[in-house]
Amino acid sequence: MGALTVISARRLRLLAATAAAVLVTGACSAGEPSDRTEGSIDAAPASAEGGGMHPVETSEQDWRAVADTLGREGEMQGGTVYRTGFGRSDLTVTSQGVRVDAGLSLGSWAAFARYPDGTTMAMGDLVVTEDELPAVTDALQEAGIAQTALHKHLPEHTPDVWWTHFHATGKNPVEIAQGVRAALDATDTPPPAPPSDEEPDLDTEAIDEVMGTEGTNAGGIYKFSFTRAETITDHHKVLPPAMGVTTAIGFQPTGDGDAAINGDFAMTADEVQPVIQALRRGGIEVVALHNHGLGEHPRLFYAHFWAEDDAVRLAQALKRAIDATDVIPAE
Repeated sequence: MGALTVISARRLRLLAATAAAVLVTGACSAGEPSDRTEGSIDAAPASAEGGGMHPVETSEQDWRAVADTLGREGEMQGGTVYRTGFGRSDLTVTSQGVRVDAGLSLGSWAAFARYPDGTTMAMGDLVVTEDELPAVTDALQEAGIAQTALHKHLPEHTPDVWWTHFHATGKNPVEIAQGVRAALDATDTPPPAPPSDEEPDLDTEAIDEVMGTEGTNAGGIYKFSFTRAETITDHHKVLPPAMGVTTAIGFQPTGDGDAAINGDFAMTADEVQPVIQALRRGGIEVVALHNHGLGEHPRLFYAHFWAEDDAVRLAQALKRAIDATDVIPAE
């Protein structure tokens, strides 16, 4: 009976989200988007399926000019999102005695998706030092790119690092990429490094068993990603998981089966307290609670976390927090 109740609740939430999107769409008049990059856009017509306009399928070749502008190759995710990463390997960041690997916490990224109305949406997160932050803010604002969040991902750490999320839409993806590049050029973000083939020094099989899914190795960092079960929209445009609306978890080995864990949970409002409680019962520190966007539906909150302990024990605590949210393992 408990399992049937959970399934029913999920279906009710999906139906409610779809109905709300349709009602809002009916109340708003659709406008033709301008050629200029904007931090937010006018309401766009929603499609009948999923309560919003879905992005169109693209290929890496379609984003060649964006890659050239950013100065780094990206990759397609899910057939619709072109995503590029910018690791801050130039920074030596220490948090609570642990030297934090760039692959765990210090990765800037930008994601682009194209929609049937001819607009491109871009979302991302930039890792910046405190000294770099004012110039990054100015570059984004000058380009008409909205900053949607500014916060920390780590507890006490040196040097001081901030994470700023951004959002933009426009008809010209290269113009958006130029704004992102200007922000990156205001930092000491290095050029791309060759991928590492280092394996995580962890009992990954035991961690997988606890987490209920198989993680992936990213240069020695063992990672998990979980997507929201419901459809997430922003101004009636569907946000695929690769646009950053996921729960992301990373394990950085610290020796003898221990790991430092960092990442964030994507939650609806009613899930926030159960997640915090599950994390704290497992001895995991809650670093920040905030939003990443300004206009997504349903509204999402994110809880960043940190701990360093036995990796399998931490996985058990993380799994209890995951079970408090309506997510599924990413494909």
